Amino acid sequence: MSRIKEFNLPDLGEGLTEGEILAWLVKVGDVIELNQPIVEVETAKAAVEIPAKWAGQVQAIFHPEGTTVEVGTPIIAIDTDPGAGPIDESTSRPTPSAASLAAVEIAPEEGMVEPGLIGGPAPGGRTAVLVGYGPRTTAAKRRPRKGGIPTQAAAAQAAPAQAVPVQAAPVVPASPAPVVNGAGRSGGLVLAKPPVRKLAKDLGVDLTTLTGSGPLGSITREDVQRSASAPAAAEPLTVAAPGATPASFGADREQRIPVKGVRKLTAENMSRSAFTAPHVTEFLTVDVTRAMKALDRLRGRREWREVRVSPLLLVAKAVLLAVKRHPMVNSTWAGDEIVVKDYVNLGIAAATERGLIVPNVKDAGRLSLRELADALTELVQTAKAGRTSPADMSGGTLTITNVGVFGVDTGTPILPPGESAILAFGAVREMPWVHKGKVKPRLVTTLGLSFDHRIIDGELGSKFLRDVGDFLADPEAALLAWT
Repeated sequence: MSRIKEFNLPDLGEGLTEGEILAWLVKVGDVIELNQPIVEVETAKAAVEIPAKWAGQVQAIFHPEGTTVEVGTPIIAIDTDPGAGPIDESTSRPTPSAASLAAVEIAPEEGMVEPGLIGGPAPGGRTAVLVGYGPRTTAAKRRPRKGGIPTQAAAAQAAPAQAVPVQAAPVVPASPAPVVNGAGRSGGLVLAKPPVRKLAKDLGVDLTTLTGSGPLGSITREDVQRSASAPAAAEPLTVAAPGATPASFGADREQRIPVKGVRKLTAENMSRSAFTAPHVTEFLTVDVTRAMKALDRLRGRREWREVRVSPLLLVAKAVLLAVKRHPMVNSTWAGDEIVVKDYVNLGIAAATERGLIVPNVKDAGRLSLRELADALTELVQTAKAGRTSPADMSGGTLTITNVGVFGVDTGTPILPPGESAILAFGAVREMPWVHKGKVKPRLVTTLGLSFDHRIIDGELGSKFLRDVGDFLADPEAALLAWT
């Protein structure tokens, strides 16, 4: 058996077919351990670190950072017995062929792997996890390969992607004459590595206008960044015609942000959800003064002093208790039947740098108030750190989106596909309110409930929203009456 083993981009068990390599955590020559994180990959759901399947020494890295790779494609080669001496021809890893690189089927022994647990069980199901997110239905597309460096005729017909060591020297073109880029370029292709080309594309820099400072006139990252940060060349002064607008509008005043990863799939599925499930939204304004006082008393208790307590905790508890009274709200439309679930995987919408994600607290209805507080704290902190796993975002049944943290009163949220209701929790504000026959300043919030009208009619949606509001108006009384 060969000691050189190829590690393929694993199937994360969430219906994903590709991922973008964000960062390599190892380089060629590094000695790594079993389950050591080796690469950070962004999927359509989140950024995850992939651990090594074998211990050994890194022999080759096949794809640079910024490359989109299909599941099942080799991404790294590992020498599993580096102490055995030099590698001879019979044990050395052959250069991958075009056919092997194009194959995306997973070998049976690979299995479905959850990030962080090589060989562990895959997350179950393909349930919606993002606001507007559902199982992916579009086929994966391989990113078209752009023009590369001129090589000999034989090399031009070789495999399109060969092993690319991170510390490899620049490829020397077959022609003895150096390739000149930029203003002095007389035909030929621009010399630039794939990460540099990606950087130029993201910054809107035309590589053909640059003069490279790297080996053989190749363009470096510094060349691209220097060009992007350089002030625009002074243009000759022109006199505008009478009535003409003096401002100019063009590409130099536009920013182009690639739509990919979490944001791309969120956009696709939000559109599909909005035009699939018939949405209805109802609103309820609630006096939550007693609820805020209850939180203050809770924070003052000895066993709660180290716990993060926020209004979201009471909203989550209100939703969970209201679901017990109206189980149909926690269901899924399955075409010829409605699936009513006896468990609540409570999703909390979270805004991250890569887009909107909705991790969920598994079986939240069985948790005590303290356990629910700890689970919500961990969920939010993990999401903000960008370390939410795909497993934590799968299987959601009911969602809360806290728009109040942005100072927004409420909204009309779009249902996550596979769920029948989502509650928007608005900002808590001090407002004039009629209390005991007199107008007094009270703490008030507005709730917005969107629901699937195929499952939830107006009466059921109204009763559910009313019960959530009643709990927030007087949580202590509701706990005594409902439990």
